[in-house]
Amino acid sequence: MAQDAPISSIDWLSDSLSTPVVAVAPSNEPPVANSAGIETVTVSPLGAPSPDGIGLIGRREAGFPGNLWGDSELDRLRRLIAEMPIEQLPAQQELIRLLLLTELDPPIGAGPEGLLFQARIDALLARGAVDEAAEMLKRTGSKAPAIFQRSFDVALLQGHEDAGCQQLRATPGISPSYSTRIFCLARTGDWQTAALTLDTAKALGHLDAEEDALLARFLDPELADGAAPLPAFKRPSPLIYRMLEAIGEPVPTAQLPLAFAHADLRETAGWRARIGAAERLARVGSLAPERLLEIWSERQPAASGGVWDRVDVMQRLDGALSDGDADAVAKLLPGAWAQAESAHLELPFAGLFGTRLEDVVLSGQSAVLAFRIGLLTDGYERLALTQPAPPGASDAYLSALARGLPQDAEAPNSLAEAITEGFTSTALPEALSRPIADGRIGEAILLAMETLENGAEGDLDDVTAAIAFLRSVSLEDTARRYALQLMLLDRQA
Repeated sequence: MAQDAPISSIDWLSDSLSTPVVAVAPSNEPPVANSAGIETVTVSPLGAPSPDGIGLIGRREAGFPGNLWGDSELDRLRRLIAEMPIEQLPAQQELIRLLLLTELDPPIGAGPEGLLFQARIDALLARGAVDEAAEMLKRTGSKAPAIFQRSFDVALLQGHEDAGCQQLRATPGISPSYSTRIFCLARTGDWQTAALTLDTAKALGHLDAEEDALLARFLDPELADGAAPLPAFKRPSPLIYRMLEAIGEPVPTAQLPLAFAHADLRETAGWRARIGAAERLARVGSLAPERLLEIWSERQPAASGGVWDRVDVMQRLDGALSDGDADAVAKLLPGAWAQAESAHLELPFAGLFGTRLEDVVLSGQSAVLAFRIGLLTDGYERLALTQPAPPGASDAYLSALARGLPQDAEAPNSLAEAITEGFTSTALPEALSRPIADGRIGEAILLAMETLENGAEGDLDDVTAAIAFLRSVSLEDTARRYALQLMLLDRQA
């Protein structure tokens, strides 16, 4: 069947299973044995429940109807999810995350292998949302090999190698690859069986030269003494990453997909690496702003330039706000905001400081900047309703936009005109109106991502269409956030 073809937004899963990825049936066989033999995976019967409807957010909380997918084709949904770009405007990122995490009715054609669930997990991992992916996987109870494969890799990404290996041993019917078997045998201290398994794998020709060299050093660290480092792996899997780390040849996570950044959040990582990982994850909404500030604040920077200037000004602004020192805040705010803009961390910055700035009496450009930062927070509408906008057409328009009534203010530029038209127009492109009319709301949201992205890149017609679409499917909050971010964030550079 066409839907059985691999569709994924990630290409770095560990080759943790020895057989093609298919669903497994419940079995009374004992757990995986500590031997060099490779077992067979059995196929699951039809009619088993599908994990495709599992989520962490209730449909009512998300504001979605339960049948969001309607009559959409499963394979089409998977492809649209896999093709979504990763770094978008924060409003788009939040909408995607909501779509991936919400508990919804499985689409037509969903089966026990959980093909849509796999696509959602892959999309979360591509965005570095490892903890959310782990919780989703924990709720499945599925024995499907493709789902186990992801559970195993998520455990490795979280630094829970022993838990991943324990899950392997406790899952009947799962047949690990030689690399995975050797790794887990070594992790449990069974070095003799691990070495025997490595010899068997080599004799049978199941390992390439790179895997052989890595596993040999993993089992016998003395082989690495005085030896040249192993050749770089182009796309290391979580399993390869952990073994390279174990033999003292770690790969910098800045060169790897976002999910690997979590390894650098550990206390054992250097401070600069921790800062870099935290910023990369916060940029796509996969790390809470408060956690980012904690890492920024761990110690005093001992150098200047680059990231250290950002850490320094964030620490000083945090201290000035805590002290209620309005003069210091006024002096520090422009530089701190410029640092946030240069790293595309405006939304985490607003989350950390936006509401706190309301408690400080500022004037002039600092007051204008504080007002605009406040419009990037969750309390944008409250701010617009309770505080007068700074003088000027731009801020008057922003205040009206935050209230959902941009037509009540004069549009200061062509972008604002396109936004206002989106709030007053009901016309939609046929590519979006047709799936809405057919009840395929979720598919329409996925299709609209291209329109939203084009709008963020400067296409004014798509700005209008994107906002009109979001409002037509009752995503008013997303429409306002998207519009405010278009006005306030510079994503053209």
